[in-house]
Amino acid sequence: MLDNTLPPRTARTWLSTLARYREPATHRSLFELAATLVPFFALWALAWMALSISPWLALALAVLNGTFLVRIFIIQHDCGHGSFLKNRTAQDWVGRILGVLTLTPYAVWRRTHAIHHAHHGDLDQRGIGDVTTLTVEEYRARTPFGRFMYRLYRHPVVLFVLGPSYLFILQNRLPMGLMNAGWRYWTSAMGTNAMIGIALGLIIWFGGLLPVLLVFLPTSVIAATIGVWLFYVQHQFEQTHWSKGDEWQLHDAALEGSSHYVLPQPLRWLSGNIGIHHVHHLYSRIPFYRLPEVIRDYPELAEAQRLTIAESLSTVKLHLWDEARGKLISCADAHRHYGIA
Repeated sequence: MLDNTLPPRTARTWLSTLARYREPATHRSLFELAATLVPFFALWALAWMALSISPWLALALAVLNGTFLVRIFIIQHDCGHGSFLKNRTAQDWVGRILGVLTLTPYAVWRRTHAIHHAHHGDLDQRGIGDVTTLTVEEYRARTPFGRFMYRLYRHPVVLFVLGPSYLFILQNRLPMGLMNAGWRYWTSAMGTNAMIGIALGLIIWFGGLLPVLLVFLPTSVIAATIGVWLFYVQHQFEQTHWSKGDEWQLHDAALEGSSHYVLPQPLRWLSGNIGIHHVHHLYSRIPFYRLPEVIRDYPELAEAQRLTIAESLSTVKLHLWDEARGKLISCADAHRHYGIA
């Protein structure tokens, strides 16, 4: 059951404790990179070769490979936080190269994700790098059509089926959110697009359209879907944290507004321990492979905001932040409790 009870010390006082885990080990980082890329490219090659045996076998291998692409994204994510390698230049180039595989322009994503970390849980600073979440009063103020469109946006088919493909395959082709923020973001987006185009051109040149349709796209779509689901459950749970104005505090929002998604070990490895999200948000410079050390050493953090897989399924019914009751509720609950027509 989700436990929102925090440790006795405040979120801010955890910072000095967590600082000891921030240093990446270069040999460990390179091992994690190899342990992810080698099986990813091996499965890609096997799926391509399987096309001559059975398209269904190729598709199955591509779907499996989507889980390794999720892990590639986590490494890119750590590069963006400056927590993967000690050498900043090497780290950024690793992030840029991996961004071609994840279909995510590195500089664009790094900036929008930094905005997410800086303003998560702040009702006055929504709109970039988050799942759109209205308060009950904002929902009430919308027209009936506006409320319908919000419910449509929050529907699981849109959020977890259509949305991920749109986000990674289409939206990421432009520096969305940073269109007027300078040339570096356009360079990142267009450079990533060019490399993706070259890769797809080579795939089509040597294998035709089938490798694109049955290997490239399924791998990318599965990874995108898993990634969006993980991001959703990391922040969209009943007792999450939203506040505004002087009531909002960065470290409290980081710790209280992020879940500890408890996954079995194989899934924890494939997702790069990103389920230990409350610790990550509180101290984002901790390498992903050191997050388990934190909850091992501090059981109180292991118990905070725990969310099991079974419990996470019910979060899809939560849509609105109820400021009066301090929790996420469903639209149906809002209609019943507040008499919204």
